[in-house]
This record gives sequence, C-alpha cells and structure tokens, in this order.
Amino acid sequence: MDAIKYVHEQLSEQRDFPAFKPGDNIEVSYKIVEGDKERIQAFRGNVIQIKGEGGSRTFTVRKVSNGIGVERIFPFTSPNIVEIKLLKRGKVRRARLYYLRNLVGKKARIKERTTNR
Repeated sequence: MDAIKYVHEQLSEQRDFPAFKPGDNIEVSYKIVEGDKERIQAFRGNVIQIKGEGGSRTFTVRKVSNGIGVERIFPFTSPNIVEIKLLKRGKVRRARLYYLRNLVGKKARIKERTTNR
C-alpha cells in the first residue's frame, strides 16, 4: 500500500489551492476547450463534499442557476483548473451536505463562520 501512495505522490503535481471544507463558498476558474479556442469560465457555488484520497481526490460544488440546481465534480489534480478562490467560510456540522438538494430559497443558505476554527 505504501508503494501505491509513493507512486501517486510522485506523479501528481502539488498545487497551492486555498484550504477549503464542505460548506465553504468558492469560485473555481477552469479552462474550456471548444474546437481550437480555449477560454476560462468561473463556477461559483458551495462545496457539498470532498471525496477520495491522493491523486483521485475530488470535490463537488453546487450552485443554483435560474432556479435549477447544478452540481459539478472537480478533481484536485485536474490540469484544467486555473485557480480556486475562497469567497466565504461556511458554518456546517457535516462532511456531506446532500440535504441542500432538497432545500429551496432562504432555507438553502449556509451561515458564515466568523472564527478561524
């Protein structure tokens, strides 16, 4: 098992993303390739889960666009992620925030954490 972890560490490049947790509001800027053109698009929303370990680690971001919930899964090791901005820290007591899928409007908001705990 240690050999597998060693190989994953050697193959994956170390990125300096800000430390974020589920419940935090982030903006992920990522590259989109359309034919020959390449552009950067931002996806802003709440982190509802962080999953996996090592090179296969991913995080899921949820936003509401035109009244429809949209979720997107990003791998931490993706070369298409340009930057991640931490906008707000959320005050939650769970690691998986799937219950947000059933909430609408003001009930779906996450309170902001004021201390750095």
